[in-house]
Amino acid sequence: MAGQESFDYVIVGAGSAGCVLAARLSEDPSAQVLLLEAGGEDTADEIHIPAAFASLFKTRWDWNYETVEQKHTGKPAYWPRGKMLGGSSSINAMIYIRGNRADYDGWRDAHGATGWGWDDVLPYFKRAEGNQRFDGPLHGTDGPLHVEDRRFTHELSSAWVDSAVDWGLKRTEDFNGETQEGAGVYQVTCKRGRRWSTADAYLRPALSRPNLTVRTHAQATRVVFEGTRAVGVSYMDKGVEVTARASAEVLLSGGAVNSPQLLMLSGVGPAEHLRELGIDVVTGLSGVGDNLHDHPAAGIIWSTKGTTDLVDAATPAGLVRYQLTRRGPLVSNIGEAGAFFSTRDGLPGPDMQVHVAPTLFYDNGMREPTMPGFTSAATLVEVASRGRLRLKSANPMWKPEIDPAYYAEPIDLDIMKSALRSLIEIGRSGPLARFLDKPFLPSTHELSDDALTDHVRENTQTLYHPVGTCAIGSVVDPDLRVRGVDGLRVVDASVMPVVPRGNTNAPTIMIAEKAADLIRSV
Repeated sequence: MAGQESFDYVIVGAGSAGCVLAARLSEDPSAQVLLLEAGGEDTADEIHIPAAFASLFKTRWDWNYETVEQKHTGKPAYWPRGKMLGGSSSINAMIYIRGNRADYDGWRDAHGATGWGWDDVLPYFKRAEGNQRFDGPLHGTDGPLHVEDRRFTHELSSAWVDSAVDWGLKRTEDFNGETQEGAGVYQVTCKRGRRWSTADAYLRPALSRPNLTVRTHAQATRVVFEGTRAVGVSYMDKGVEVTARASAEVLLSGGAVNSPQLLMLSGVGPAEHLRELGIDVVTGLSGVGDNLHDHPAAGIIWSTKGTTDLVDAATPAGLVRYQLTRRGPLVSNIGEAGAFFSTRDGLPGPDMQVHVAPTLFYDNGMREPTMPGFTSAATLVEVASRGRLRLKSANPMWKPEIDPAYYAEPIDLDIMKSALRSLIEIGRSGPLARFLDKPFLPSTHELSDDALTDHVRENTQTLYHPVGTCAIGSVVDPDLRVRGVDGLRVVDASVMPVVPRGNTNAPTIMIAEKAADLIRSV
């Protein structure tokens, strides 16, 4: 590779983790950093308007993945993933949740993730966080990731919280406080009513540094090895494959789909599977692509009366209001409020998260609302089922085979059904009830167990939180170095051995903050 470009670090993926790494590593002016992003710049207006995130699905801003047909639902699931600067932090619902103390202590105690317990990771959450309301021992106030109270909350969301409290949940002002359980409104990663992705928070302030190079529309095709040492990355540049050399390390931050895919394309993964596709094996690492899991979600939806719907603001006048004031319904992140609670006794943390929306939101928001509505969705956050990811081809342009194995473990389905019955009960009482007209999905709430099972199977969708395919313990060590090779780390949600209880964007950013310290300590 003589005469080819050389950097100290080559980072693959400018998403929630990659932007953090690029910013932190380039703080050292002597370190030359290259950041590769398969998508383009985050220029679309819809990226920055919080309520517009679902309009980005199945566009050029989306990897547009689909799982295999799920054995226990009878259909595939669509998986949106951000394909632009900021990655999925530019396409997500912006909810700021860290997870539960038990999650990280569990990583440490059950999966050998030394240094990843709650007390270890809290400083990195705080380093990242710029919270506009909370401070003290659990929150950061001057970090790059702006976290604020949403500038608009619909009356339906507030009424749901009141009804959930009447039903028996405690009210909480802070899901990232001393305890996670309770009902309340979510804080969001926005800045004065505008989405605040990792591209905004981390990458843009670093772009003026002469030691940071960012290349968009540059899809990585393989990690280049000399023996078992990673020495560079090949990527597509205007239809031509070129290689960038990394004198220090190659860092994969493509997420739970793209990182294991690139490892396998590069000869790191289940040896028999790679040989079947004609890929030379650099090191056999059976855990690559295994342990895939996600938070499945399914909703209960009502038509509403005596109130408004978020879609009422999707007008030229609503857009002008947003552009001039950064206020009003377009500031909504759709999933405005929710809760954490346990459906069973004796758990170390909640097994259920709720997301509520003052509109009809189902099928990933891809269906046009036909009437004013309200959605209350159960999200399983203690997931027993495990699937896997495998290559379909040695061609890096082919999408991989994705199987999260939703409900492979029956307990997952049982928890979902229990939670949905609780959501029906919450909707029948308290301040929310006066706004709810009649059931929309399902069309009746007088459901037998079999009917509720059918409803869950028919209406399950991803909550956009795939993890685990390059897990600490099986694929990477606690320093996130890929086992069996040198000069290569994975830094993204794929290293999570178990998905945290809650939305995964903040934990992914935390992982990258901690990884930057691990890398710089070498």
